[in-house]
Formats: sequence, structure tokens, C-alpha cells
Amino acid sequence: MGLYDFTFYDVVNRNAGCHPNRPAWFEAEDNCTVTFSAVKRRVDSLAAGLIKSGVKKGSRIGVVGKNCLEYFIVYGAAAAAGAIVVPINWRLSAGEIAFNLNDCEPVCLFVDSEFESLIQKIQGKLSSIDKYYNLRSGRGGFDDYDASANGNTATSLPEVASDDGFIIIHTAAVAGRPRGALLSHRNILCAGMQLMYSFGLTADDVHLNLLPLFHVGGLFMAAQSFQAGALNVNMRKFDAQQAVRLIADKQVSIFFNFAPILDSVLKKQAETGLDISSLKTIVGLDTPETIKKYQNLTKGTFFSIYGQTETSCLATIGPFNDRPGSAGKPAPLARVVMLDDTDQIVSQGEIGEIALRGPMVFKGYWKLEEDTALTFSNNWHHTGDLGRFDEDGFLWYEGRKAEKELIKPGGENVYPAEVEKIILEHPAIEQTVVFGIPDPQWKEGIKAVCILKPDRSLDAGDLIEFVGSRIARFKKPQYVEFTDKLPLTPDGSIDRAKTKELFGGEQAG
Repeated sequence: MGLYDFTFYDVVNRNAGCHPNRPAWFEAEDNCTVTFSAVKRRVDSLAAGLIKSGVKKGSRIGVVGKNCLEYFIVYGAAAAAGAIVVPINWRLSAGEIAFNLNDCEPVCLFVDSEFESLIQKIQGKLSSIDKYYNLRSGRGGFDDYDASANGNTATSLPEVASDDGFIIIHTAAVAGRPRGALLSHRNILCAGMQLMYSFGLTADDVHLNLLPLFHVGGLFMAAQSFQAGALNVNMRKFDAQQAVRLIADKQVSIFFNFAPILDSVLKKQAETGLDISSLKTIVGLDTPETIKKYQNLTKGTFFSIYGQTETSCLATIGPFNDRPGSAGKPAPLARVVMLDDTDQIVSQGEIGEIALRGPMVFKGYWKLEEDTALTFSNNWHHTGDLGRFDEDGFLWYEGRKAEKELIKPGGENVYPAEVEKIILEHPAIEQTVVFGIPDPQWKEGIKAVCILKPDRSLDAGDLIEFVGSRIARFKKPQYVEFTDKLPLTPDGSIDRAKTKELFGGEQAG
């Protein structure tokens, strides 16, 4: 480590020194609390065990599991050992999980017991993995989590720099394959500092950790809360009734929201009458009606945000009430601009591609040099999103560039091309176009417009299940419409914009 380096493991050490006896993590399922000093002991023990087992600086460590203290400890131990964590979205299909793991070639894999059978089915395809561990001790048939730690802390740790890789999170599939976004320690810590500044987060706060730790929102909120010395109250999986109880009992002050999480919390609060007035900060996406309902009930603040995995979760942020409908203003360490097709900055008010520079920009796509070079062309990170700045510097999101169209059901990222590829595998489908439409529950839903092959018939529900059986179920369309023809461009290709215009109304079913 150099004179100017600082890593996530340094945060573990700092907290153990500054807040040794303060609670760092509450595990709701087990009703147990762990202090910052105990977190350090467990991190050091696991790091020593990993190094002893052959994990080296730069080695990848895979995790397939739901939120738990052990998951967070893996992040800390990897930081100490200089390893890179590959958190896997457990909502993916077996084939998708195998692809993401093989893409990064981890040397070991930590597995939650409920996903053990899934991993066993694909073990023969995972040639890089030498060791499999139970993520939680005594729960599963692989080697025990504690055995990997072995209670040993007398290990020489490698030199780890701020810019060394720390996490690979796979983004939605572009042109049919996911891309692993490599994030550094600097990315994680700079994003954490910006979030702490924006929210006024301190060691007295309590974060409800309800988004998955494989998701950039869940991971960064847990990490920045830990960085602030705050308490993480952990839920293995979101449940509205449990969330309301935890907010009331633990005086939760902050969480990250994707619709319909907040709406379901407010409905359960109305049913139970529990006091959730401690909830002073919520960040994420939701409808104006739900946001207003929350703010009237708690007098708290809802923060709007724009970001990507590639921008360490954050690019712009601001209180919703400052400019309802906008995504806030550039974060303190972000230079955000709108670019035209020649990478020239457009004038205020004009729509352009959102691009940025700053210490939150990721290191690049894993083993995809051409994609990385294109994304970083002319020394800007090109997001593929369109936006504009108003006269007061607020960012207004204007959708995706046509070639990078993206659908976001419930906070997940889905590229139409990936869904279209699966739909076209059905023997009855001739052509299809997939796009996003407004959805009352998920804010944005997935719709497929399809042409059947001659003399073939197909039920919409059967096609939906066909897609859901081959890729993650959150990627399957909620709406399917069959038609005899699709609009074409002058060159004879399908006119996607016109298709969405014709079939994108709320009459979809």
C-alpha cells in the first residue's frame, strides 16, 4: 500500500478503532447484533483462511447468496486479501449464473444453502472453482464457512492500492451477453463519501439493508452506512411487514427504494399503526403520489438519484422536492455533461448523451477491452442514457439511446435484445420487438409484440412462461401482443420506434 492509498479494509480497521463496541450489523433472521470490533475479527480470520487456501491478490471470489453478515464479511476479507468479489444475482437462471462465474473465473465460491442444489447442477461447467464453501456456517453440504477462516489471523497481507479491483458486478446483457463492470476500492469509498455528504449520514443513523448485496444499490448503501459507522439492519429478503417492524423497533433512518417497496411499506404501516417516523431519508425511484404519502407521514426527505453500476451507483442526486421529476444535480465529485454524437458538449436545455468523469467511474468491463475503449472514448464515460440540464442545473432523464435501449422493471436492468433472442427461439415465433411500457406495480413493464409463423398459434401466457424458463424470471414479458405485421424502415428493417408508438399504449394485455 502506498502513502496515498486507502481501501475498504482500512475502513474495517478504522471502525474497529473508532467504534469498537458500537453495533455494526443486526441480523434480523437470527436476532443477533455484531460490533465493529467483532466484524474486524471475523474479516481478519476469513482473510487469513482464504490466503492459506491459495487466494492471491487479484483472485476472484464468487458469492451466490441472500443478504447476511457472512456475505458482508466476504467483502471485507476480500479487501484485506486483495481479492475481487463476484456477487451473483441469484434471480438468474442456472445458465446465466454459470456464464457470469466462468466469465470471471473465481477460484472459490460461497453458496447459500437454498442455492446449493442449483450450483451442484452446474458444477461440472465451473472449471476455475477449486473450493466451495457454505456461506453460512452449518447450513449446507459444502465445506463450512468457518473452516475457511480456521480462526487464524497470523497472516501477512498483500499490498493493496486504492485503484486495485475490488468488485465485479455484471450489468444487463448487451447484444445477448452480460458485461462484468470492475469497480475499485476508490470507486466504493468515493461513492460512499458522496452519499454520506448528500444524506448527512452519521454514526447515529440506522440503515435498513433490504436490497440484495449483489445489486449496486444494496451493496453501496450497506458499504456507505458501514463507512459512516452507522448500524446496518439486515433483511435476507424484503418483506413489507418485517420491514415496518424493523423500522419501528430499530429506529431505522434510511433505506434505498425501488417501486413498489415504499408503497408496500406504507400500506403495512397503515395496517399495523407502527411508528416509522424515524425514517428521515429514502433514496431511489417511485411515483410522485407514493413519495408525497411518505413525506406527509414521516416529514422525511425522498432523494432522487441517477446512476449506473458503472458510475458506482451515483452521478446525480437531490431531494425530490427541489425539482420534482428531475434526477437532482451532479454529485460533489462528478463532472456530468450532455454530449452530441461527435462528443461535443451540447447547450443547456438540449438533449444529449449523459457522460461523466470522476473517481466513481468504474475501471472498465472485465476482459472486454473494445467495449471499455468505446465506453471511455474521448475521456468521457458514455452512459448510453439521454438527458438534459435545465436552467438551474437539474438533470432530466430522457431515456436510452436507440441502440442501447433499456427496460428497468422494479430496479433491475433488462435489455430488449436479450429477451428478443429468447423469444425467437420459440418455434412458433417469426419476429418480435420488445420494449418497456408504464406498469402500475413495477413502474416499467416489459412488452413483447410478436408475429407468429404461418399456421402456428400460441397463447401469450405460454410464451411468457417459455421465456421465464430460460432466463431470469424478472426478464420475462408481462405483456404480449400478437400482430400480423410490424412497421418497417425504408431499408426493410423493423421500425422499433414506430412499433413502440403503435403498441406501447396502456391497452397492452
